[in-house]
This record gives sequence, C-alpha cells and structure tokens, in this order.
Amino acid sequence: MFDALYISATGMQAQQLNVDTIANNLANVNTTGYKRAKVGFSDLMVQEASRLAPAAEDVGLLGAERRLGAGVGITAVSKLFDMGDLKKTESAYDIAIQGEGFLEVTMPDGSSAYTRGGTFKINRDGLLATPGGFPLKPNIAIPENAQNMQIDGDGRVRVQVAGQSTPVEAGQFDLVRFTNPSGLQSQGDGLYRSTQASGDAILAKASEDGMGSLAQGFLEGSNVKLNEEMVNLMVAQRVYEANVKVMQASDEMLGMVNALRK
Repeated sequence: MFDALYISATGMQAQQLNVDTIANNLANVNTTGYKRAKVGFSDLMVQEASRLAPAAEDVGLLGAERRLGAGVGITAVSKLFDMGDLKKTESAYDIAIQGEGFLEVTMPDGSSAYTRGGTFKINRDGLLATPGGFPLKPNIAIPENAQNMQIDGDGRVRVQVAGQSTPVEAGQFDLVRFTNPSGLQSQGDGLYRSTQASGDAILAKASEDGMGSLAQGFLEGSNVKLNEEMVNLMVAQRVYEANVKVMQASDEMLGMVNALRK
C-alpha cells in the first residue's frame, strides 16, 4: 500500500508536467514558427518483491518473488518539427523555410544557434539579423541605400541599390539539418541549440539534397493542432484523476489497517 502511494504520486507528477506542456502548446497556437512539445513516458525500474507463500505455491506469476513496478517517469520533453502552414505577408524581411532545414545564427558569445525563420531586420552593424539583433550566418550586409532585397529559394540574396539598374548579390544562405532535430534545445524567440542528442549541424545548400527552400514574404505558422491538443489535455486530466483515486484508495486501506490495531 505504501508502494501504491509512491506509484500514484509519480503518475500525478508526470501528468502535471504533461498538462503544463500541453498548456504551453495551446498558448502558442498563434506564435510564428512555434514547434509543439511532447512528453515521453517510461515505466520506472522494477524491483523484486518477496512474497510469503508455501513452497507448493511458488510457481508461475504467483511465485516466491514477483517483479513490482515503481511508477512512471519522464524520458524527455521533445520538440516535434513537422512543418506549420505558411502564411503570406509580402514583407521582404519575412523568411520561412519550406521543407527541412534551419538557418544558422551567430550568438553574442560566438556560438551558433538555429532558427526556422521569421521576421528579420537590419541590425546596427548593417547585417541581416533576428529580431533580437543576432546576425544570420554567413553575414549578409545590406547597404544603407538598398531599395529592395530579394532572396531566392536557393538562398541567394540580392539587393537593388540606388543608382544601379541591376541587383547586387549580397551573399548566399545555406541551411543546416540535424540527425535528430527533436533533440535540439529550445532557447526561446524561435532559437535552438544543438545538443549531444540532436547531433552536430550538417551543412547543405537550400533546395538540394532533400533540403527545403527559402520562401521570402512568408512566415511559418505554429504546428500546434488545436483539436489534438484539447484531446490530449482531457486525456491527461483523466489520467491525473485516476492516480488521485489510487492514492485515495491506498490511504483508505492504510486507515483500515491502523483501525484494526485499536
């Protein structure tokens, strides 16, 4: 009965994290580029439990020793990178990736982070950067007198400069992919860092070798499916309630045992 208390407590704790994760998904249903999270569950280590029984009965599932589970645990809270719907904006600084891949971003400490796109801007150094001011890699310098910027599907960036009839090539974006993108660590603001679980970034050209293409004038919407998340929320709530009832039943049985001693 004491084990039942502990097991139900692990179930309640796990489902609380599940509810929190689903709530965050629902809160970001309209967030540009948001990738929904999912909680992974696993059973905890089993233990050998002795059973007092006559030797004649020590056979099969009712043997002298039985394996008793210790509840449920969390394996990981992973991001699912299935693609969201593209929304047309007509803004030259809105960039989405149609298909697989990430854009690389240079962080203030010199390390790299990765993004699926979004609304970019020109930072104080004249470089194309994220809303937080972190420049994209490789650095793409946009002249002050630029009148128009065009980004092709293969990542080529061209700008129309005042006084010139033909566009000037400003640089070339490449995309990166990961062996296990679900292992990326979220940094907020649509940025991710590589981890041992995700593997190292693999550089590739846009629109080649199965990589996605860049779509200028589009934003990628959240991949949260409202109906699916609501169903998941109801299931998580029911499982939490079931664990509460197990704990209540175990507590009542312990109360009955204590009453027998009086």
